[in-house]
Amino acid sequence: MNYRFQNLLGAPYRGGNVVITQNTNLISPLGNRVSVTDLVKSQTVTLPIQSSSNIRRIAASPDGVFLLTVDDNYRCLFINIPRRVVLHRITFKHPVSAVKFNPNGKYVAVAAGKLLQIWKSPGFKREVFGFELVRTFADCNDKILAIDWDNESKYLIVGTKDLTVRLFFVDKVKGSYKKPFSFLGHKDSVVGCFFGVDKKSNRVNKVYTIARDGFIFSWSYSGNDGKINDFRDEVLEDDEPPSPGTPEKDGEGIVKKRKDFDGKESGFGEDEDYLSGGEWELTKHCFMQAPAKLTACDYHRGLDLVVVGFSNGVFGLYQMPDFVCIHLLSISREKITTAVFNDLGNWLTFGCAELGQLLVWEWRSESYILKQQGHYFDVNTLAYSPDSQLLATGADDNKVKVWTVSSGFCFVTFTEHTNAVTALHFMANNHCLLSASLDGTVRAWDLLRYRNFRTFTTPSSRQFVSLAADQSGEVICAGTLDSFEIFVWSMKTGRLLDVHSGHEGPVHGLMFSPTNAILASSSWDKTVRLWDVFEGKGTVETFPHAHDVLTVTYRPDGKQLACSTLDGQIHFWDPVDGLLMYTIEGRRDIAGGRLMTDRRSAANSSSGKCFTSLCYSADGSYILAGGSSRFICLYDVADQVLLRRFQITHNLSLDGVLDFLNSKNMTAAGPLDLIDDDNSDTEEGIDKQTRGNMGYNLPGSMPNHGRPVVRTKCLKIAPTGRSFSAATTEGVLVYSIDESFIFDPTDLDIDVTPEAIDAALNEDQPSRALILSLRLNEDTLIKKCIFSVSPIDVPAVASSIPCRYLQRLIEALADLLERCPHLEFVLCWCQELCQVHGNSIQQNSRNLLPALKSLQKAITIIHQDLADTCASNEYMLRYLCSVSDKK
Repeated sequence: MNYRFQNLLGAPYRGGNVVITQNTNLISPLGNRVSVTDLVKSQTVTLPIQSSSNIRRIAASPDGVFLLTVDDNYRCLFINIPRRVVLHRITFKHPVSAVKFNPNGKYVAVAAGKLLQIWKSPGFKREVFGFELVRTFADCNDKILAIDWDNESKYLIVGTKDLTVRLFFVDKVKGSYKKPFSFLGHKDSVVGCFFGVDKKSNRVNKVYTIARDGFIFSWSYSGNDGKINDFRDEVLEDDEPPSPGTPEKDGEGIVKKRKDFDGKESGFGEDEDYLSGGEWELTKHCFMQAPAKLTACDYHRGLDLVVVGFSNGVFGLYQMPDFVCIHLLSISREKITTAVFNDLGNWLTFGCAELGQLLVWEWRSESYILKQQGHYFDVNTLAYSPDSQLLATGADDNKVKVWTVSSGFCFVTFTEHTNAVTALHFMANNHCLLSASLDGTVRAWDLLRYRNFRTFTTPSSRQFVSLAADQSGEVICAGTLDSFEIFVWSMKTGRLLDVHSGHEGPVHGLMFSPTNAILASSSWDKTVRLWDVFEGKGTVETFPHAHDVLTVTYRPDGKQLACSTLDGQIHFWDPVDGLLMYTIEGRRDIAGGRLMTDRRSAANSSSGKCFTSLCYSADGSYILAGGSSRFICLYDVADQVLLRRFQITHNLSLDGVLDFLNSKNMTAAGPLDLIDDDNSDTEEGIDKQTRGNMGYNLPGSMPNHGRPVVRTKCLKIAPTGRSFSAATTEGVLVYSIDESFIFDPTDLDIDVTPEAIDAALNEDQPSRALILSLRLNEDTLIKKCIFSVSPIDVPAVASSIPCRYLQRLIEALADLLERCPHLEFVLCWCQELCQVHGNSIQQNSRNLLPALKSLQKAITIIHQDLADTCASNEYMLRYLCSVSDKK
């Protein structure tokens, strides 16, 4: 089966900065991938592009077409967002802490360590190496943390860790560069620096600098017509007496002045600079959030607004330059790692890396545009709904989340569990979800009212690690970790019916047969047992193994049983005759990847490689297997051969991805990555997996963070068989047979008008004309384009329609059926749409339900009318025939 990566669920944000493009797309890094969220259509998709390690900095071009990503290994990707392809790659020589396109998108400013580099931005032109280094400034004494361009790309302002903000002149002046001008006075690292503009002239007249200690400096420039010059600083310390002519301390802050030199030089080519002939006035303000540190900030030039986020989860919105607080609210208890305005300035985006939280807030109406929070610990288990449209996840953070597969959004979170969630199961009615947890409870959730309507418990506290329900939904079973028992409850009453004992190890696998009431269980005691739950006979049959059994699953027809053991083998049993049918030796297939602590190479080390999750395909001919490896294996059951291996990630930030380790990273004290650095900067958010491995540290001890180990904890194939999901260290990966991306060239065309539609019809391009009319959403034009298609071309045109326009097209066809006399032609359209886009219609049936009901209603009415007409004609023909016979 040709499965392809479709989406990444589980956490909408994991660290780094986020950007909002002009077309309201929110772009955020997800480990070594990038997620694009359409805030208007409420859909999110993860690009099928992987970086070499976790992405820390991204920048989008002003038109929203190109994306620049930089990871922890200083490797940069230049991506075309609409086409979802990588155009160019480059590796920087220093860590990149900030990157930003200039206003026209022709240049990119990159903060590489202490260096400020200006690169020419690659475009649509085909080049062997698209990046061209234009200029490098080496005037900073420490790491650069923030960058901002002015409106005309003449100046760059950067904030550094050495408490200084510098103003750089982009172009040469008389054959040489001007010395950058320094803004001094901060007592902590500069988090953000921004240009302010005069609303009348649209030119720079002020500068805002924001430091980590919560102080914002407002530098106002007042001067006559002239040119920008080098400046001489007159820095006033708090205990230094002011010089003559310096304003005293007043009102909201301390005002300081800076005067320029008398030199007159041109600033940008032949253009004249407009900042000179005056002086800079400094006004200090404090956000008053001590002891919390300021961790994120942004500025909107058009509205003159500043938004700041703090390490205690508080954010503030201020009107400048008067420093008027508009909002001061708290969104969490953890550090805010990013805060961004959109282009219009009405939406604020906040991200919290430690919680996996991403918010888009409309500050005028005080309402949420987007509110998503993923699991901030590893996902342990998955479950598909019977219609394959919902996906439930349970994790170590004690939460159960339910996601819409088509949109990628979580719409409900259940938090009643007090310990890790270990197993999930959807009931056949699609409205009930079961969850088992280490807190000793099995809970039933109502997905219509979003509440816990039943809780199953035991007389004494137990830890549940497996869960199963019979086909009728009357009996619930759960296996334990500590007592090695299987508990049986009644779904209707919630009473404990029976307790099955016999296993001598943790019961990690449970599943009912799809055809009868036989329950299969697997345990670490090296056995698989079959139980007759309804008759109460106890163990029906036992299948012994040579090693611990990790999981068990039934084939959909109930005629085969598969289980995996600790030695990396998959055993296939006939549950009726109790015979071993096949055995797959999968240790070599799943082997690969060397941990930092491994003493042997990956080729010689296959110990510990085993499958912890198995799942049959819908027809039972294939089986998916995943476990303690970076691979997911797809096997053909009949021939016992490996068909394909899916590598879940190429992220070098995880342990176990590489087969060969670099010997330079091995020291006498152990692997270099395991040695903690006292001077490491903790301003950025840390990975959830790393934090999950930290635990609590003894006073005075050094925590050994290490790196998360790549693995697959759970695999589930959708009931439709069109997709499968894997709970991995990277998150919940969704693979699908259906092509989720159809490139629509009209999305790049801004000239979508009725004239363009008529021109396409005149050029005999009915497919393009129909897509343009659907995008324009004009009912008359849509119907005109439908009738312009000849009956022979209907299948070809129907297959070219993007899935996003199906709802509009179905609504138009339903309306035509009610009013149009061309019945056969419209029904031909309906038939072709159902045949070509049947899978998409099924996956998005919830969104398409109103349009489908309208179409069904129209077809039903026509069917009734035709039935009545045919019946009356039949009787009339019989009468005429009888009359003719008599004559």
